[in-house]
Amino acid sequence: MSTEPILNLFTDDYFMREAYKEAQKAYDADEVPVGAVIVCQNQIIARAHNLTESLNDVTAHAEMQAITAAANHLGGKYLNECTLYVTLEPCIMCAGAIYWAQLKQVIYGAPDTKRGFSKLQTNILHPKTQIKGGIMEQPCSKILTDFFNSKR
Repeated sequence: MSTEPILNLFTDDYFMREAYKEAQKAYDADEVPVGAVIVCQNQIIARAHNLTESLNDVTAHAEMQAITAAANHLGGKYLNECTLYVTLEPCIMCAGAIYWAQLKQVIYGAPDTKRGFSKLQTNILHPKTQIKGGIMEQPCSKILTDFFNSKR
């Protein structure tokens, strides 16, 4: 029997890179480049990116799309064993959906200093939801900056 440690390939960076791939798809589709994946037991069960322009729907944020896909995949509305990886800190609307889905953990890349849920003085996530920010912050911020600079 080998005594070497088992290498865990499924790190926060790994899953954030997968969310970043979704953000790139949004960028390529001329959507605000935010991407998300939802992970359950080290498996990606949902992938999504912003679709607000293509669906003409202000609620079609990456997080909302991913939550719906994950709930459909699991056959239930509660995602209390799941982690959401998203390239941008969720807005207040998405934080509300995260609360109702009872996600176990939210991990985001770039902070949203204008519209992020942490701007509120009150934590609006479910009390059991763990939060971590700053994973791949630099590239997650850069894709957004590049996108908005291209619009000016």
